Amino acid sequence: MIPANELPTLRDWLRFTVSRMGEAKLAFGHGSVEAYDEAAYLLLHALHLPLDRLEPFLDAKLTQDEREKLRELFTRRIDERIPAAYLTHEAWLGDFRFYVDERVIIPRSFIAELIPGALEPYVGPASHVKTALDMCTGSGCLAILMAHAYPNADIDAVDLSSDALAVAQRNVGDYGLADRINLLHSDMFENIGDKHYDLIISNPPYVTSVAMHALPQEYRHEPTLALAGGADGLDVVRAIFDEAPRHLNESGTLVVEVGDGKDAVETAFPNLPFVWLDTRSSSNSVLLLKREDFD
Repeated sequence: MIPANELPTLRDWLRFTVSRMGEAKLAFGHGSVEAYDEAAYLLLHALHLPLDRLEPFLDAKLTQDEREKLRELFTRRIDERIPAAYLTHEAWLGDFRFYVDERVIIPRSFIAELIPGALEPYVGPASHVKTALDMCTGSGCLAILMAHAYPNADIDAVDLSSDALAVAQRNVGDYGLADRINLLHSDMFENIGDKHYDLIISNPPYVTSVAMHALPQEYRHEPTLALAGGADGLDVVRAIFDEAPRHLNESGTLVVEVGDGKDAVETAFPNLPFVWLDTRSSSNSVLLLKREDFD
């Protein structure tokens, strides 16, 4: 039980909630990596304060209504272990904010760090990308990042989940990109037709069956469809490798996130010359192939 009446200031709430999060051994990774950052974010968001300014408000006394609001919020985060992004209905990739709820996986793709700069050696200048595909788009976040990075590109964003596409539609609309991002309900490439792309990216389900059973409770609030990748985590990756070559332009590029599945990928596809792209926060989690690599 959170003693709301005994926590008069924001500083008191910050200290108490960080302590309770540590005591409860919460799992992080949906935007924050530690209790302090997440507690500060939730407090500032709930009180409608600037997310980048905590210090000026630490000793501000809270009203009874504000304390009750915080009590309810942190009870859900700590006792029910609901990820913060589902409580606030927002997630961030860099400077981009996205609406999220339990219909979609919470955005956290390493690919976001690669668009557009790290991909330029493979796709050329941003202006050269005229067609792009985001396979397994979820909330639509990577498609939206591509639309901003590649201003001349028409983009298809595909997902099997109608619920996920409804969330993606909201985000696409929020960014005013409905004329450039085409949302498609499709089982992988089934409804793509004969379209070809300069760039295909995908952050597909890649969690192995063993790892699915070991997931912290926070991750169990996310759609299983967006996480489970089969016994070795490569069920969807195999389908991408099988179909993507037929939909890449002659000099097209494929980028796929596989988490910690590098060894499994290289074992399953020993003849493919993978390029592994590192980011500030990952190593060997994102692979790249060119169209000619599949010949």
